[in-house]
Amino acid sequence: MKKFWLSLLSITLPASAVTFEDNDTVVLLGNTVIERAQKYGHLETAISLSAGKNNLKFRNLGWSGDTVFGTARSYFGPPKEGFDRLKSDLTELKPNVVIVCYGAVAAFDGEKGLPEFISGYETLLSMIKSSAAPREIVIVSPPPAESLGAPMPDMAKHNKRLALYSEALGDLAAKHKLRFADFFTTLGSSKGLTDNGLHFTSEGYQTASPKFVEALGLTLATGNQLQSEHARKLREATVAKNKLFFFRWRPANETYLRLFRKHEQGNNVRELPMFDPLIAEAEKEIEALKKTTLSLK
Repeated sequence: MKKFWLSLLSITLPASAVTFEDNDTVVLLGNTVIERAQKYGHLETAISLSAGKNNLKFRNLGWSGDTVFGTARSYFGPPKEGFDRLKSDLTELKPNVVIVCYGAVAAFDGEKGLPEFISGYETLLSMIKSSAAPREIVIVSPPPAESLGAPMPDMAKHNKRLALYSEALGDLAAKHKLRFADFFTTLGSSKGLTDNGLHFTSEGYQTASPKFVEALGLTLATGNQLQSEHARKLREATVAKNKLFFFRWRPANETYLRLFRKHEQGNNVRELPMFDPLIAEAEKEIEALKKTTLSLK
């Protein structure tokens, strides 16, 4: 009976591919797999080249170890502090598209933790809709874990848990008539993409990013484009831009800038918006490099 009702829900779902428009602001939201992606640039570059739109602005709000409750985003207070921080960030950015990838952390709790995870995800989706009102929200399942052999643990049981959470995320997307990107299934069994079974290396992101694009339903840019010297420069420019944005929204000494020691150096918070024109200039370079890369056959 459950499958019957889900099949009825899927009839009303939008087309499988994520839709981007010119000048969109795209937020990448999640835990470690998203945060670390900004360091290497492969994921954002692959999406940007495959989206087929002009002047896309990507903002990586990933936070290692985070959950749908915002647990890792709080500094000294309860998880609600981190959740409220995320709400403030989304309200400021006003993204058109939000791509959300959670579940890798929660899956360690297994089946018993699934109801709380889905309940928290419901709250997260409601907050995203109310604070940012994006045109599109995409729910992405977490990637599978790798078994790298001794002395690293066998991740077979954990992959069963991840599969369970991925299926639940597909049901959640159907319930809310949101797009679902099944990264878990699309990437499939792999070896050598991570340094510890969980976290992608640079080469891992290079291999996994086309699969992420496939899960989003996009047509991947050609091999000549993705593997060109122009694409390498585009990726490097993307990494440089991501560093600027990271310094803008997660400054190193936030305790002194905005928290309980702001009476000492809080006046320096005025320097954070000075990153904005630098980011804008970086994005002009990215757009020029993207057009040059896409001109390749």
